[in-house]
Amino acid sequence: MNKMEEIRMEKVVLSIGATGDNLEKGVKLLKMLTGKKPAKMKSRKRIPSLGVRPNLEVGAVVTLRKNTGDILKRFLATKENTLKKDQVSENSFSFGVKEYIEIPGVEYQRDIGILGFDVTVAFKRAGKRVKLKKIKQGKIPRRSYISRGEIIKFMEGKFKTKFI
Repeated sequence: MNKMEEIRMEKVVLSIGATGDNLEKGVKLLKMLTGKKPAKMKSRKRIPSLGVRPNLEVGAVVTLRKNTGDILKRFLATKENTLKKDQVSENSFSFGVKEYIEIPGVEYQRDIGILGFDVTVAFKRAGKRVKLKKIKQGKIPRRSYISRGEIIKFMEGKFKTKFI
């Protein structure tokens, strides 16, 4: 296989959506799971029916770029290494963990309670930086994007994940 066509995991993103006291619990949970400080997300719009106003903190997010394989294996264990094909999109896939106590080796924390979070895994090929850099930015051809089928094949081979 051509080295430039090789698929790599770019990052694993953990996110929790909540407000007020639940957001603080979510931040503690993400910090406990990753050891990194989560960034808080602020809303941009006003949604009166949900009680959301601009600049209200509505979520927390952590991006992991190193040792992503080990962490992803633990999170996939909560889903019994089975995902739906609908959860896979171009260049990434996502799934939710309903309760953090389902993760192997993680015990219940009384101050956090029962919380869930979302996991998003992004993939890339060599040369993606051409699209992201600021000076002399270029375009990436369609063949450099990673299709759903390629992601499914990668996950079945590397992580023994089943897709329904």
